[in-house]
Amino acid sequence: MTETNLVDAAGAVIPAAKLEEFVKKVFRVVGVSEKDAQITARVLVQADWRGIESHGVARLSRYITGIQNGLINPKTKLKLVKETKATAFFDAANGLGQVAGHQAMNYCIKKAKKSGAAWVAVRNSNHYGIAGYYSMLALKHNMIGISMTNSRPLCVPTYSREAIIGTNPISVAAPADREQPFVLDMATSVVPIGKIEVAKRKGASIPLGWAVDKTGQPTTDPAAVLEGGGVLPLGGTAEFSGYKGYGLSVMIDILCGVLTGASFLSLVEKPVDGKPAPANLGHFFGAINIKSFRPLKEFKKTMDLFINILKNSAKAEGCNRIFIAGEKEFEMEESRRKNGIPLDEKTVSSLKDIRNKLGIKFLEF
Repeated sequence: MTETNLVDAAGAVIPAAKLEEFVKKVFRVVGVSEKDAQITARVLVQADWRGIESHGVARLSRYITGIQNGLINPKTKLKLVKETKATAFFDAANGLGQVAGHQAMNYCIKKAKKSGAAWVAVRNSNHYGIAGYYSMLALKHNMIGISMTNSRPLCVPTYSREAIIGTNPISVAAPADREQPFVLDMATSVVPIGKIEVAKRKGASIPLGWAVDKTGQPTTDPAAVLEGGGVLPLGGTAEFSGYKGYGLSVMIDILCGVLTGASFLSLVEKPVDGKPAPANLGHFFGAINIKSFRPLKEFKKTMDLFINILKNSAKAEGCNRIFIAGEKEFEMEESRRKNGIPLDEKTVSSLKDIRNKLGIKFLEF
């Protein structure tokens, strides 16, 4: 579909710049500042650019509802709690996770320029979108970026049927010379919950091994997962080493939740007196100044060699290409920046609903 008018189309392909402008306007209407609305819109639309629809504008209504219900503070202001030469710790005061993450990662990069490497943590925050957005901020400064966050309990520990751990994503980005940067951006579950939600929206089944129902048995029904079941840790069941993904998820929760004093495990978004409560998520960011270890040009050329060895290794029968992390997403981003971002019917419907409730123009073009 090449239709670009969301008002008239069931599904649509929207120019990236116009979609981002619409999202920014939505946040402005609910009290977010111009600068913060721009940051938040960019993070959401970048997810769609890169083909990660589960974390894109399909989630917009959740943020708006959270702000309107008083669960998210539209005025995001980081408070410095503690600082050393190579570390900093902020309280986001229940602000937007995208804004908190953007500011904290840039602060981390600034510190790494002086100290060689830095770590910055955040507590009292909210869902921050794709982890890769923040790790990639380090690339333009010729640094290695690291980003991770805990999340609401959606994943079952190995041998459990109770979803008490998050899908807790982690991203690592490293620059190269002629090759695309290496950008790992992954959940520590088999899939992020957003992919289960996308399957339900589309009326599709999910592969066996992604998740379990409320009894702890594997299921292909996304509704059964969302109604009392849970996503499996990376690897799947114990027979496929799912305990490794389970361990990674817990590690991230320790750094993002326990270390920062944020909520963790089933305490994230846990209702208080039967009422919804702020998420109190924690984020953890790292920046490594490559020049602190070896000359930048040498590192980048070596990264090219490293990547080419991987990509030129012997291919499996029937396969004609080997990818590195982030490569498919960069190609998707290039295509969607040029040709527009496709949105499914239910996402379009959600955006129309936001337009109508807030009384703003859907898109100006």
